[in-house]
Amino acid sequence: MSVQPSIGKSLNRLEGHLKVTGAAKYAGEYPAENLVYGYIVNSIITKGKIRNIDTGPAMSLNGVIKVFTHKNRPSLAWFDFQYADMDAPPGAAFKPLADAEIKYNGQPIALVIAETFELARYAATLIDVEYEEEDFETNLVDNLDKARTPKVGLATFLKPLPTKPLGEYRKAYEGSYAKASGEFYHGTEHHNPLELFATTTIYGKDGKLTIYDKTQGTVNCQLYVANVFGLKYKNVQVISPYVGGAFGSGLRPQFQLFFSVMAAIELKRAVRVTLDRHQMFTFGHRPPTLQHTHFGADATGKIQALHHAAYAETSQFEDYTEVVVNWSNMLYPSRNTLMEYKLVPLDVFTPLDMRAPGGSTGSHAIESTMDELSYALNMDPVELRLLNYSEIDESTGRPFSSKELRQCYLQGAEKFGWHKRSPQPGSMKRGNKLVGYGMATGVWESMQLPARAEAQLTKEGKLHVLSAVTDIGTGTLTVMTQIAADELGLAMEDVSFSYGDSKMPFAPIQGGSFTVSTVGSAIKAAGSALRNKIFKKAQAIKGTPWKNLKIEDVIFNGGYISLKQDPANAISFTEIIAANKGRMIKTTNLSLPKALKLKKYTRAAHSAAFVEVEVDEELGIINVTRALTTVAAGKIINPKTARSQILGGMIWGISKALREETITDHEMGKYMNQDLAEYHIPVHADLHELDVVFVEERDDIVNELGTKGVGEIGLVAIPPAIANAVFHATGKRINQFPIHFDSLL
Repeated sequence: MSVQPSIGKSLNRLEGHLKVTGAAKYAGEYPAENLVYGYIVNSIITKGKIRNIDTGPAMSLNGVIKVFTHKNRPSLAWFDFQYADMDAPPGAAFKPLADAEIKYNGQPIALVIAETFELARYAATLIDVEYEEEDFETNLVDNLDKARTPKVGLATFLKPLPTKPLGEYRKAYEGSYAKASGEFYHGTEHHNPLELFATTTIYGKDGKLTIYDKTQGTVNCQLYVANVFGLKYKNVQVISPYVGGAFGSGLRPQFQLFFSVMAAIELKRAVRVTLDRHQMFTFGHRPPTLQHTHFGADATGKIQALHHAAYAETSQFEDYTEVVVNWSNMLYPSRNTLMEYKLVPLDVFTPLDMRAPGGSTGSHAIESTMDELSYALNMDPVELRLLNYSEIDESTGRPFSSKELRQCYLQGAEKFGWHKRSPQPGSMKRGNKLVGYGMATGVWESMQLPARAEAQLTKEGKLHVLSAVTDIGTGTLTVMTQIAADELGLAMEDVSFSYGDSKMPFAPIQGGSFTVSTVGSAIKAAGSALRNKIFKKAQAIKGTPWKNLKIEDVIFNGGYISLKQDPANAISFTEIIAANKGRMIKTTNLSLPKALKLKKYTRAAHSAAFVEVEVDEELGIINVTRALTTVAAGKIINPKTARSQILGGMIWGISKALREETITDHEMGKYMNQDLAEYHIPVHADLHELDVVFVEERDDIVNELGTKGVGEIGLVAIPPAIANAVFHATGKRINQFPIHFDSLL
């Protein structure tokens, strides 16, 4: 029976049953002999020093094994670079328990180890800490005078700084027929994945460590642990097959990993450290950012001046950067531009990538300013964007490898019913609700990083593929299996994919929407190499009529190799394995981006978001009643899992625009709503009609698969589309996220 290709099919997640039945084990659930539990103590001041820390009352409890502080921390790595990781920004990475200094509120200052988690948590409350407090600054807006240009580091490769100014922006803006400008602000947002961060470290008899960690990069954590604790890489194994949500929070090794490993090595036994929800607010946040825009257009609507400035928070010890202002000239070509991006160092922990980092921030300012410009021109917002459409990325002077954004606009407007929009703000009503339509453009860079994959034809004639990559819930296991299956023409059930283990072939951190393009390309390369190897084994079989044939003359399908011209002339994989003395056939391949070729193009996924809101006339309550996202992201390997990714991004966009914020008391330098009761995210009652359309897009340049990634692109356009819809409904332009109902009263 002929096997049909798996790529392009809408398949259920292969691990779905394990997850919904509870059979899938997460980092804090793995059993271990002689297991003890750790609970972390956090600083309650924002800046200063620990004068004294009294652990006596905690240690007096029966069942408490040890309390680690800066006073008894084992001797560890000294140099800053040893604490860095694949996602580390320029600066000196945080070193837990290094000394008595307090750098930010919530800093981990002690670890209690006890026989049970509950006992460790209780003992932590008995530790008495005396502090010497110092003055601190946590308010971005009050410290703009300290703004400076970011330091340049390795991360600049993935997060380029703004392009140099073009033309004469100020002169062009002042001479513009229509102008639009604005000040935009969003506060702190914190990662709150369903799974709490946890690490279970098992200490082997030979001193080797097996670590179950919540992470987006098993190899990243392996390198971190080995460097910090002075271990051989081969003696550190990090395993993470199931991750209960991450989207940036697990890109860097979090401090529970450090504490779990430290205690396991010192005690020579298994140690589990789990953070509670309150502690999840002590790291991993989207930085508050203030933006200014000035866009100018001529009488026809052509943009002739672009100014976009952003001021973002970073810590005092690392320069965390985002790509915030680069997108405007990539989308809307202008020969007169000024892009500015500066950092304000504050007494906070280093911000961390959060889904569509920088992109979702910048798009709010860009797309809301474009919307305002459309009103100044008395032009439809979609028409304005089509008028300024370009196949060239003006910011670099390079063409796009592919770009079907025009179809995103046209197909999205048609399906949404954009033509029903009455242009006048406040002119559409439904009962006592003001109705608004808004739209916005989304863009996200398509990247590919180096990766390895191993492909094995097993003794049973099945395909087994291996990679260290994680699956943070995006469907990676399923998609990689689909890619592997098609390389050898096998059915999905004849392919297995092992992943989430640092002992497996190298994979970078999972993020940036580059996983399918990166690891998928490595699997495709490994599968192709294995196909060649299998064919040569078949040619070597005594009496075979294929000796003088080329691989282009045969077809791999259903576990057989057959001649294209004579399908009946075939040999099975099991026969080839038998001729190979029953041994598996395997190959490992490194996949590298074709740098010279790719350098000539800008590679990006695009989207258009269309939103309908209802705003209660009397109460100002905003409800997103309909939302549609049209996406052009190259080849879609699995439309079902890809659609799920876009829907998740859309829901996050609703959250960013209307719900999500961490509130800081700047007198205390402390986040005040450190729980899910007060940190508001959308619930089922907030979500209504959501739809996704994938626009067909072929890209033979971006990578071997033609994929662009869908993790981020579903989020970037939704928040500004909501803000634009609110303006259309009410006539009020709200440029601060989240939009509170009181600003509409």
